[in-house]
This record gives sequence, structure tokens and C-alpha cells, in this order.
Amino acid sequence: MKTDTATTAAAAKGTSIVLLTLAAGQFLMTLDSSVMNVSIATVAQDVGTTVTGIQTAITLYTLVMAMLMITGGKVGSMIGRKRAFAIGCVVYGCGSLTTSLAKTLGVLIFGWSFLEGVGAALIMPAIVALVASNFRTQERPRAYGLVAAAGAVAVAVGPLIGGLATTYASWRWVFAGEVLVVIVILLLSRRIQDAPVEHRPELDVFGALISALGLGLAVFGVLRSSEWGFILPKPDGPSIGGVSPSIVLITTGILVLWLFIEWERRRERLGREPLIQMSILQIPQLKGGLIMFFFQFLIQAGVFFVIPLYLSVALGLSAIDTGLRIMPLSITLLAAAVGIPRYFPGASPRLVVRLGVLAMFAGIVFLLTAIDVDAGPEIVTIPLLLVGLGIGALASQLGAVTVSAVPDEQSPEVGGLQNTATNLGASIGVALAGSFLIVVLTSSFLTGIQGNQAVPNDVSAHASVELASGIPFVSDAQLTQGLADAGVAPETAQAIVDENGQARLDGLKAALSILAALSLLGLFSSRRIPAEPLQAPAAAA
Repeated sequence: MKTDTATTAAAAKGTSIVLLTLAAGQFLMTLDSSVMNVSIATVAQDVGTTVTGIQTAITLYTLVMAMLMITGGKVGSMIGRKRAFAIGCVVYGCGSLTTSLAKTLGVLIFGWSFLEGVGAALIMPAIVALVASNFRTQERPRAYGLVAAAGAVAVAVGPLIGGLATTYASWRWVFAGEVLVVIVILLLSRRIQDAPVEHRPELDVFGALISALGLGLAVFGVLRSSEWGFILPKPDGPSIGGVSPSIVLITTGILVLWLFIEWERRRERLGREPLIQMSILQIPQLKGGLIMFFFQFLIQAGVFFVIPLYLSVALGLSAIDTGLRIMPLSITLLAAAVGIPRYFPGASPRLVVRLGVLAMFAGIVFLLTAIDVDAGPEIVTIPLLLVGLGIGALASQLGAVTVSAVPDEQSPEVGGLQNTATNLGASIGVALAGSFLIVVLTSSFLTGIQGNQAVPNDVSAHASVELASGIPFVSDAQLTQGLADAGVAPETAQAIVDENGQARLDGLKAALSILAALSLLGLFSSRRIPAEPLQAPAAAA
């Protein structure tokens, strides 16, 4: 009896270490962007570039990950998930070390955007597959919930970590710390179990190239839409045949992805190994899970874009204070992601997902109605608690929904598809929220100064011409200083600052409105999520 108890305790300890290792990997993959977003100006100064240069590096990091996720999942099938995870960690660690030592933008892009992006493309699909191979079907919702929660918490605490490091030491210490975390993950990964590779499939090189090209073009077009315009080009932006390059890139990317799908179907008909078996995309449960992943990260990324802007720019909070104000989200997120599978193991996945989406919708609407010129930072607490609850609820179900739709040997492919969906969702969420924010901000500001008696007509007319392509989202202090440097009269400057403050809130409300609408669209898209507790495909058969 004592021996059985000791064996059970040892097994539980082993699975806990495995779960901690995989969650730490997910946390690390997500931390970088949220850290860099609050340190852009400092990083730009340290590596001798501009803010635009650092934003380019951030864009390229997202782009590399999005382009290689599907291929990274296939590589895991070929060499083993655990080996792909370990190799990805080594590549990622080398990238973090290179970034921490970077003195130029080129070295920063090589270390962070390229090496870390390649490492992440190997690690993230492998994490999905390794959870499937280390946990039984009934244990997977909790495991996937904790892993997904670790990634979302990284987004929430990233600004706080970045703010503390940048304020009291250097942003470089964040990346140096990542190297140490990678070493610990590699040491702990010895406990991870992985089925041996019995059949080593060939890599569809052409399929990998065109999938990367199609995803890269589409994601890059989305990422640049805020600067170039989505369909119509901005007055001072580039154009192709009278339309924005963004819509050209997105359309071309979709056409290339269609070619990729036809190529993969042809390989399947010929009996050759495809990069992705297109037949699995016809499984309603998998398709529903991928769609909901897309919506979750679309809304999640949009919220994480809008709320820090409101706190740091509209209210003028420091990076540290902004991070502290976002922390409540982590509390309910972890509680839902871990608590729902533990205390409600027989709950309907569809019901949990729908309640999660409704919680996110309620949080967004609450914030939308609470934002006002006189509002303070305390108004974000309840919305963040609700949004965190919703994200945690989705995180507790969706990973298990997608993986349980196929046999375990196909879990690396599912991991690649899942992370592709999340990257697309996050990119589009930020682009949509940013586009709506700038369009409404610009329209509201120009309308406001044209009707303001304190703003001379010549100033209003000049602003209408110069700012027609979009007004930057700046704080009152930044705008006041800029107007003073331009020699604008104090009375006129104060009127402009007041109008900008109101327009800024109008822009934030527009961004929140589109996120609320997308939440409802996600709710209607949840019908493919299973209504009954999950079972593995073999058990179900």
C-alpha cells in the first residue's frame, strides 16, 4: 500500500514538473513582445535606431513565427516532439543572448526577430503535442488551461517586467534572464515523455515554402495596414494601382495559401506525405476549435492593445503603474484556466467557451461605458477581471478540443495549425483595433477643432491638411510640448489639447466597440465546439 502511494506521489510530481516546464516555455514565447512594447524608445536609443526600427523588429518577430508554425509542427513529427522542443529552446536561447548583447538594429533583428522566431516556431507546436503525449484525455483541459494561461499572463505582466527592468536596470537583463530560464527548461525537460518516431515522414519542401510565403504576405499586409491603410491608401502612404499595398499583400497571400491547399491535396491523391493532411481540416470539432482560437486571440490582442494605451497615454501612467493596473486580469485568468477543469471536469466545453466569450464581451462593454474624460485608472479593474475570466475559460477548453479531435500522432500538425490561428488572430486584432482607433480619433479631432471658436480658422485648415492621413495617439504632455515648440498661442494650444483628449477617448471607444462586435461574432461561431465532455478519438470510436 505504501509502495503504491509513493509511486502515485512520484508520478504526480513528475507530471507537475512536466506541466511546469511546458508552461514556462509558453510564458517565455509570449513575454518578449509585451516587454519590448514598453521599452521601445530606450531600446531604439541603445541600438542607435529609431522607434520605427524597433517596431519593424517587432513586426518581423511576429512574421517569422507566423510563417514557420506549420513547418515547425511538421518538423516535430519528423524528429520527435521532445527533440523539436529542445532544439527550439537552444535556438531561442541563442537568440535571447544575441539580443541582450546587440549594439545595432541588424544584430537585434537577427537575434530577436529571426532566431527567437525560428525557436518559437519549433517550441510552440511541440508544446501542444507534448501535453497530448504526457496527459490523459480527461487531464488535458487542465494542462492546456495552465499552459495557455501562462502565455496570457506573460502578456499581462510583460509591461510590468519591462517597466521595472528599463527603469531600474536595462531592458537587456530581460533577455539575459531568458537565457537562464531556457537552461532551466532544458534541464527539467528530461522528465517529459515522448513516443518514439516509428515512421519518419518526408518534409514537403515546396509546400513549406509556399505556406510560409502565403502566411507571410497575409500577416505582413495586416500588420502594415495601420500605416498604409487597409483598402484605400493614406494620403502620404504608398499605393499600388490606386489601392493600399496592404490589401494587395493580403489578397496575394490568400491566393498563395489557396495554391498551397491545392498542392497538399494533390500530394495526398498521389500517396505522398503532405505538410498538412487537408482531411483533418474537415473535422468539425477541430475546425471549431481553430476558429475559436482565432477569435480568442483576436479579442485578447485587441484588449491588450487598447487598455495599455488608455492607461499609459490617455491617463499618463508609467510603465510600472500600467503593468500593476493590468495585473487583476491575471488573477481571474489563472483561476478560470485551472479551476474550471479541476472543479467542473464534466462541464460542457461548448457551454464553458460561450460563457467565456460572454465574460469577455461584458468586460469590454463595461469599459466602453465607463471611459470618460474624468475617469481614472480604477475603471479598468472590473473589465479586466471579466476579460481575464473569459480568456481563462477559453484557455481551459480549446487546447483539449483541438487535440482530442485527432489521434495523438497528428498532434504536432494540430499544434502548427493552432498557433497559426492564434498568430493570425492576434495580428488582425491589433490591426483592426488600431485602425478604428486612428480613423475615429482623426475624424473626431478635426471636427472638434473646426467647431471650436478658440482655434483660428487658419490653424484648423492647416491641421485638416497635415493630419488627414491620421493623427498620432499622443498624451496631453506630448501634445502640449509639441504645440509650444511650434509657437502656438497658449489659449489655442489648450483648446487643441482639450479637443485631442476628447477625440482620443472617441478613438478608444471605437476600438472597444469593434472588439465587442467581434466577441459576439465569436459567440455565434462556437457551435462546432463539442457539447459533451471530451474523449480521445480512439475511445470515442
